[in-house]
Amino acid sequence: MSADEFEEAVADALQLIPEKVAQAMDNVAVFIEEDYTPRPGEDPDTVLLGLYEGVPLTERDSWWDAGSLPDRITIFRQPILEICASREDVIDEVAITVVHEIAHHFGIDDHRLHDLGWG
Repeated sequence: MSADEFEEAVADALQLIPEKVAQAMDNVAVFIEEDYTPRPGEDPDTVLLGLYEGVPLTERDSWWDAGSLPDRITIFRQPILEICASREDVIDEVAITVVHEIAHHFGIDDHRLHDLGWG
């Protein structure tokens, strides 16, 4: 799948987010990167499909609005392509990953996401 097709799959996944949920999202940007680079101290073999970086809505206080940068959701193209056997698998995995990372924006942790089937 080309980079443009992958970007389109991410855009399509974002369109699947219910309108009320999308409206509740606050100051968050979605990016696509080729691959995740483990940070110092992390296992060098760490593989991520997506990453949420920011302050979940459940942890924000009145101080948060004062000049805070947007939360960041990054979807990693290469790891998704590596685990998927078909275009349809990629589209499904992108949708799952986007929902998973948006859930972190709403304060839902990995344990709960796994319980809900979005792990």
